Parts: sequence; structure tokens; C-alpha cells
Amino acid sequence: MLDHKGIPYRTVTLPTGLHPLVVRLRGFPGHAVSRRVGDRRPSTLAMADRLGTVPALQYGGYRVQTNREIARFLDRLRPDPPLLPADPERRSAVEEAERWGDEVFQMAARRLAFAAVLHGRDGMIDRANDGRLGPLLWRRETIRFVGARVIGRVAFAASLATEPELLGLVPGMLDRIDAWIGAGVLDGGALNAADFMVAPSLALLCYRRDLRADVEARPAGGLVERVLPEHSWNPAGVAAGAG
Repeated sequence: MLDHKGIPYRTVTLPTGLHPLVVRLRGFPGHAVSRRVGDRRPSTLAMADRLGTVPALQYGGYRVQTNREIARFLDRLRPDPPLLPADPERRSAVEEAERWGDEVFQMAARRLAFAAVLHGRDGMIDRANDGRLGPLLWRRETIRFVGARVIGRVAFAASLATEPELLGLVPGMLDRIDAWIGAGVLDGGALNAADFMVAPSLALLCYRRDLRADVEARPAGGLVERVLPEHSWNPAGVAAGAG
């Protein structure tokens, strides 16, 4: 979104696993409400959310967290090009897609990524060493393999038992995204906050061998290629600081 706005920034790399604590130490307030995993709020995830996770944006004296809040902050900072449409009806549709992408689709994509690791190191394409989002979580393959299995089980309830249900939800989720694309809510003439919310989760699904071809064959594949073309990931880190 910062690139889209033409706002220069510096990326700050935080250590995976310790990033909630580091974010708090850097002066970010954290979140009062934790994310849900199905109908549960795992205590480990709740603690991380209370401390505060990435993305975390520092701009001058401002500290802003969560994708949705950052999008609104950037629109106030630099209105053009807008991330949220001015027309009330169009804005409502974009906000609905953005909210779903944040609260529902992102969690499903993360849980499916963690579940893929349970099938072994080759459960993901190129063992998740490369892709539209770069190396996932850790650069070292062994640390990624062990760490992802632990975090997936403890914080995201990702297991071989929950994986079939999650996989069963994917076609309907992709159909919903394709319908929004057909209606111009996503992947329209100008990118919006919902595009930037949904595309990274689509990119994450593309790390799974059994899902990549289906995603890329759909209109959803065109969206992820537009927002996150192959090898577009920033090798410098995962959290942005600007100003």
C-alpha cells in the first residue's frame, strides 16, 4: 500500500516468534481483541495480539497497527490514489471484502499453510524457501520446518485432523473472490484496500502444491499476479516503518 501511494519507507525486520514483544518495546500499543481460530481464541494467539503483531507502521510520531487501520491512515496522509472509494455504496462493498479477507480468509490461508508442513518438508512448493511472499517465517529451512509445526499446532490449531475441513472451504472462498472480481469490487480499474488484504492470502495458498494450480487458473490468480507478481517480495524484511 505504501508503494501504491508512492510513500517512501524503510522496512524493519523483526525476529519471527519474538515480533509481538519487539513491537511492544518499539512503542506500539497492541490489540484489545484477539483473532479467532474457528470458534476459539487460542491463549497463545491472544497473548501475541495483546502485545501487538505486524504489520506495524511508524510514521513520524504516529504508530499504526493492522492492515485495515494502516489503509485508513494512508488515505488520510495521502488521499490519492485512494485505497477506499469515495462513493458510499462502492466503499461499503470494498470494506465488506476487506473485512472478510482479514477476519476469515487470512486465517484459513494461514492454517492451511501450517497444515501443509505436517506432510513433511516437501508439503510446500520449494519447501517454502521462495515464492510470492519470499521465504515463509524463517529463512533457514530446518528452523522453518520445526517452528511452523509448533506454532501451527499451538497458536493456529492446524493439524491433519482439521486440514480436510479447511480444504473443503477453499473452493467456496475462491468462488467468492472471483465473484467480487466479476463485480469490480476486487481487481478493478484501481487497486483498493481489499485487493491488498486478499492478495497476500491467495499468494500464501499458492505455496501449497495441491492448491496453486487452481488459484492461478482462476480470476483470483490474476489478482495475486497483479498485486504480488512472481519474485516481487522484499528481501529486506517483513515490517514497514515510514517517515
